Amino acid sequence: MDEGQASGVAQRVLLKLSGEMLAGRKGLGLDPEVLDRFAAEIAEAAALGVGVGVVIGGGNIFRGLAGAGRGVDRVRGDHMGMLATAINALALQDALERRGQPAEVMTALVLQRVGQPFEQRTALRLLDDGTVLIFACGTGCPFFSTDTAAALRAVEIGASLLLKGTKVDGVYDRDPARDPTAVRYPRISYGQVLQERLRVLDLTATSLCMENNLPIVVFDMNRPGELVRAVRGEPVGTLVGPAAPSTPSR
Repeated sequence: MDEGQASGVAQRVLLKLSGEMLAGRKGLGLDPEVLDRFAAEIAEAAALGVGVGVVIGGGNIFRGLAGAGRGVDRVRGDHMGMLATAINALALQDALERRGQPAEVMTALVLQRVGQPFEQRTALRLLDDGTVLIFACGTGCPFFSTDTAAALRAVEIGASLLLKGTKVDGVYDRDPARDPTAVRYPRISYGQVLQERLRVLDLTATSLCMENNLPIVVFDMNRPGELVRAVRGEPVGTLVGPAAPSTPSR
């Protein structure tokens, strides 16, 4: 495994998924096949004895920032986006439980009969009991992204890794979808991510990870087995951490 990342299987991890990931090729809504596949990967990671927390965005249903661009009040739009994450959280909970994996939804907003409010001690107890926790409604505050919610929850549960599952296999020096000559960084520092404004997590989330020395692994969630390999400490995707060589690899 790369230097600077703890060796062996992680004790606790936080997986960040965008809402768009759950939509699959449809772009909007929920793709049952994607949900089942992701649930299988998460359950396999939990079976290793790892405490797994998940934060999901809501962009497959509604994005508060995009709504603001269409005239929706920003605060109201962000609350709509938080409710969209609750829908995604319930869908993932259902997919996990159908596989026999215990899962609970914890919310940053009070949504009785949907999920229990986030409380750190309860979260830690559930994780230690083998329950996958799905954290919904972001931070509960407008103007903060689910990236920031992921970093915050990761720190609160004492995660040793923040895993960002994406559609690409790491962090590139340029957008690989637009530039076929883009090259991937196997490892990069928090500082370089912030300085170059690379699209890893948003700036607030990256800063929070840097302040708490929380490594970030950016990997391809659509590649079977990558999540488990990351949890095992195997080198996958791009590791974001303290100052390190920043030469991209071809």
